[in-house]
Amino acid sequence: MKQITSIQNPFIKTLVQLQEKAKARKQTGTFLIEGKREIELALKGGYIINTILFLPEIILQKDLTELIANSNKIEVIEINKEVYQKLAYRDSTEGVIAFAEAKSTALEDLILSDNPLILVMEAIEKPGNIGAMLRTCDAAKIDAVILANPKTDLYNPNLIRSSVGCIFTNQIATGTNEEVIAFLKNKKIAIYSATLQNSNSYHTQNYTPASAIVVGTEATGLTQTWRDNANQNILIPMQGQIDSMNVSVAAAILLFEAKRQRGFETN
Repeated sequence: MKQITSIQNPFIKTLVQLQEKAKARKQTGTFLIEGKREIELALKGGYIINTILFLPEIILQKDLTELIANSNKIEVIEINKEVYQKLAYRDSTEGVIAFAEAKSTALEDLILSDNPLILVMEAIEKPGNIGAMLRTCDAAKIDAVILANPKTDLYNPNLIRSSVGCIFTNQIATGTNEEVIAFLKNKKIAIYSATLQNSNSYHTQNYTPASAIVVGTEATGLTQTWRDNANQNILIPMQGQIDSMNVSVAAAILLFEAKRQRGFETN
């Protein structure tokens, strides 16, 4: 088994760049995954993992073997504590890091059901909010997530961490506002834009046909483009002194109302 014990190793330097720089991830189409659960979900989600690096003081050999039992082509490299600490992003580590290939995020690659439910996030910047919404989308088991005018790299380590691996369990696509709107209209998917302007209460709408729920940033909300192209603008009535809530909370309320209408089961 190959071993790497120096942080000056060229391959390790490449991995450090992937961990730290979005530009490196985009140019190479590769990224790092840290943690057993996240790697398991990535493998189940059809992601290609080229290399596994592990610290034997933390992860047992049998656990590593079980992790990659059905993946024969993965190179396994043993590293020491110094190298691991250089690569590790999370405080609570599990001793294993994967070098993986990014998936296509093209809209045309989405595989939708006959009656899809989609969440569209417009220009969300905070990786933590995107990660939280991906967790909700996994819990609600919706068809797809679309990032319109994305402002954050999809494989940002903090996004992967905050999604607890749900970045790998959701179908995700990206596009400009115009591309996403054209895609939804072509697929005859109704657009429900969450905004305060010219809106009806969210619970008065019917989400049982093909629907896309669209949310924007907490600071400025959705752009006029999404308001103008919505089949209906919707809002969540609030009784306090503020007129907005965390976008991930709002998305959860809207998605689970749609799932409730569609006969969502808890078992």
